Parts: sequence; structure tokens; C-alpha cells
Amino acid sequence: MKKLYRFVIYAAGLLILALGITLNTKTGLGVSPIISVSYSISYVWNLNFGDTTLALYTLFVIAEFVMRGRRARPADVLQIPLSIVFTRFLNLFAAVLPDGPQVLWQQFLLLLAAIVLTGIGAAMSVNMRLIPNPGDGIVQTISDCTGREMGLVKNVFDVGNIMITACVGFFSGHPFVGIGAGTVVAVIGVGRVVSVFNRCCKSQMDEMAGISYSKGNGENVDADEEFA
Repeated sequence: MKKLYRFVIYAAGLLILALGITLNTKTGLGVSPIISVSYSISYVWNLNFGDTTLALYTLFVIAEFVMRGRRARPADVLQIPLSIVFTRFLNLFAAVLPDGPQVLWQQFLLLLAAIVLTGIGAAMSVNMRLIPNPGDGIVQTISDCTGREMGLVKNVFDVGNIMITACVGFFSGHPFVGIGAGTVVAVIGVGRVVSVFNRCCKSQMDEMAGISYSKGNGENVDADEEFA
């Protein structure tokens, strides 16, 4: 039964994460760094957002295998079918949800909802320690290969995504596509939501899913460390 709870929590987390990401694209205030590249490319060249995100996630997985070399884990290839399913939900939510509001305070309210849902969904899926989302997997791989703390790697990776998005926008004549106040708020806000959610709910979820683990030195590992 605990394994069933684990898969249910994981699947629910992915659905909530997909909903949060989709809402983020409808605020008109800029999107989170990890999806800003695929969002800007899909916007500029009128491509499907889910398909563009799938292509980006596939590149992330390939990069993971290249960086890990002989240490690559065969199970990591499961990130690709996961990405196919996940991006289909992005397309589904994008199709059924109405366009975002045009009034500023309503946009910020929608942004707040998007950040909360993204943080909760990320925490639920990461905490179950099944197949990582490629956006998390690439950050973990860079951290493992460089020996740098994951929080620092994530911050640098986010900045890199923002710079690529800025270049796409600049050279296509859309300098601010995908980047705005919401991008900055998302960088800070998602991590804080994950942290608060884990403090309130992680132990209960771990107990339901039968998860108990620690680092080699006996120190407990919390998923919010990955979003610090």
C-alpha cells in the first residue's frame, strides 16, 4: 500500500507542477527560468510549447549522460518518457485554461498561485525519489560532476537560462519575451514554497510512502535542499 501511496503522490506532484508551470506562462509577467528558453522559442517561432519543452528536456537528459560518462545511470533514460507524458499535460492545461488577466494585480495574484502550485508539485515529485524531472536531473548531474553545492548550481543554471532567453528575444526582435518581474519572483518564491511545504508535510508524506533515508554521514536529506 505504501508503494501505491508513493506513486500517487508522485503523479499528483507532476500534475500540480504542470499546472503551476502552465499558469506561470499565462501571467504575462515572465516565466520561471527553467522553462524560459522553451517558452521564448515557442513564442518567437510559433511552436508548440509542450513540444519545445520536450525537446529541451531531451537535450538535458543527453547532457546528463555525456557529463556522467561511464557513471551514467541507465534508469536516467526514463526521464525521456516521463518528459513526453509531462509535456502532454502542459499542452492539455494550456488548451483548457483561459488566457491570463490583463489587470496588474490580477496578474500578480495568478503569479502567486502559479508559484505556490509549482513549489508544491516540485516538492511532492522530488520527495518521492522516483524518476527526476529533467530540469532537476541536469542540475543534480552538474552538481555531482563539479562537486558544487546543488543550491549554487541551480542559481547559476537559472541565470544561464535567463541569459539564453534574453539572447533569443534580442536577436528575434522580442527582447523581453519570457522575462519579467515574474521571473525574478519565481526564482525566489518557488524555493521558499518548497521549503515551507516540506516543513509542514514532508514527514507525513514520507511516512505514507514508506520513505526513510539519510546521507552517508547519517544526516537527513530534505528535498528543499535542492531548491535552496
